[in-house]
Amino acid sequence: QVQLVESGGGLVQAGGSLRLSCAHSGRTFSSYAMGWFRQAPGEERMFVAAVTWSGSTTYYADSVKGRFTISRDNTKNTVYLQMNSLKPVDTAIYYCARHNSGSVYSGPSYNYWGQGTQVTVSS
Repeated sequence: QVQLVESGGGLVQAGGSLRLSCAHSGRTFSSYAMGWFRQAPGEERMFVAAVTWSGSTTYYADSVKGRFTISRDNTKNTVYLQMNSLKPVDTAIYYCARHNSGSVYSGPSYNYWGQGTQVTVSS
């Protein structure tokens, strides 16, 4: 019954910004940490960012720290990824996911995934 739907992707020039949104359909959204992952063609899915259930603690991959900000609004059942100073290397499909157990850095720790939204950064 849980559905995650990402939106906000698109084409942006290097140095630009995008904000991704992930809408969670379930009533228990606020009980779970949420994460963002990304995957480029021919590459492994990689952790980007995560946020605890309360939104008080965040985690970032070193490659995006200082540029990306994850946040959530539990009243709206939505998690966001604000992406600034985008680089071509950020080009990927971005997925949001709901954490289940284990390390928030690890994909297998999440048990629900969205379909992804494409982010393309041109140079």
